[in-house]
Amino acid sequence: MLGKYLLTNVKKCFIRQFSSHNNYPKRIFSGIQPTGSIHLGNYLGAIAQWIKLQQENENLILSIADLHSITLPHDPEKLSQNIFELTATLLACGINTQKTILFQQSTVHTHAELSWCLGCITTMARLAHLPQYKEKSVELKDIPLGLFVYPVLQAADILAYKATHVPVGEDQVQQIQLAQELTRIFNHKFGQTFPTPHTLITSSEYGRIKSLRNPTKKMSKSDPDIKSRICLTDSTDDIVNKIKKAVTDFTSEVTFNPEERPGVSNLISIHSFVTNKSVDDICREAENLNTGQYKMVVADAVVSYIKPIQESISRYLDDKTYLVGILEEGRDKAFGISQNTLEEVHQKMGLKVLLKEATKITMKS
Repeated sequence: MLGKYLLTNVKKCFIRQFSSHNNYPKRIFSGIQPTGSIHLGNYLGAIAQWIKLQQENENLILSIADLHSITLPHDPEKLSQNIFELTATLLACGINTQKTILFQQSTVHTHAELSWCLGCITTMARLAHLPQYKEKSVELKDIPLGLFVYPVLQAADILAYKATHVPVGEDQVQQIQLAQELTRIFNHKFGQTFPTPHTLITSSEYGRIKSLRNPTKKMSKSDPDIKSRICLTDSTDDIVNKIKKAVTDFTSEVTFNPEERPGVSNLISIHSFVTNKSVDDICREAENLNTGQYKMVVADAVVSYIKPIQESISRYLDDKTYLVGILEEGRDKAFGISQNTLEEVHQKMGLKVLLKEATKITMKS
């Protein structure tokens, strides 16, 4: 009887604790760096997923993560240009700032302040073991401090909004593990403050569009070969030439087999998305085509899909005053949420002197 009583109360206690720790509204946070032009892989793997979340009326906050863009040497003028171009691109792709908060990270100072607070509860040893740091520092003689500590800022980006979910690809899950760990450490040391952010896996078949030059690797901004990616700002001629030179194989038949024929399968995946046709339908339609002929079909489909986006990007870039207004509006909304979080953190860490405590001190003196 006593065992049953204890078990029942343990269950009640667990339920109360679980409920209190998860009593947070669902909020989704994501960020994108303004480094280089957005390519088709970025669009299909990230932006298209954000549009879908927006259409589902999710509480979505998007950051143009410019502070993360300066961890390595950069061109200031180019960075400013990239911020405008990225803002225009996101709007052209369908981000609606009446539904989604879109802002420039560096204009909301709470990110950097919270990053310092979080940095004080982690260790150098922990940061040195992070895979991102190992990958990016391997070829550097002098490692910038920003490259070492940027995962803490990344955690602050998420926790500043008490985000419950972070959209990531299957290959990016490790990137928010530090945020989850810092959440546990802070809540344990200073009391329940943050929800544990969960990964929202964007496990779309288009989530890992491959390089056109090396179809065993992900399409990437950092690839030195510009022919490896299709950028949303590429000209028609550039798109056609890049797809014509895409690596396939010596088999002329158009078939979908990512393991054995990654090159042509990558083109079929791209074709499927921009036309909304199934892989099976595409293969049937291309039954009498060789891969060279099929590449031209894909090129035409990609050009037709991207052209309206490009036209919209150009219109937005012609009115930078409008873009600044969009970012200022987003900044104000983001700051309103994150400032409340930062004040709570300051109070719990003993950094904030409450008015009643100040009054007591004044009266005593």
